Amino acid sequence: MRTLYVRNVPDEVGEKLEQLAAREGMSLSAFAARELAQIAQRADNAALLAGLPDLGVGAESVVAALDEGRAER
Repeated sequence: MRTLYVRNVPDEVGEKLEQLAAREGMSLSAFAARELAQIAQRADNAALLAGLPDLGVGAESVVAALDEGRAER
């Protein structure tokens, strides 16, 4: 397991992270490690998306269908 040191973290960022960690009953170190682990999982997203088949449906069509469905409620 690696040890990371983060330098030059603004005071207000450090304070907010401490608040979030305390809210969850975690140490700052454990909280930061958990958050970094979640962020690191995103590194695989590009490869995952590239491996999906192209269904020929554009993002605009998906957004329009969602907007239409929401308007019906």
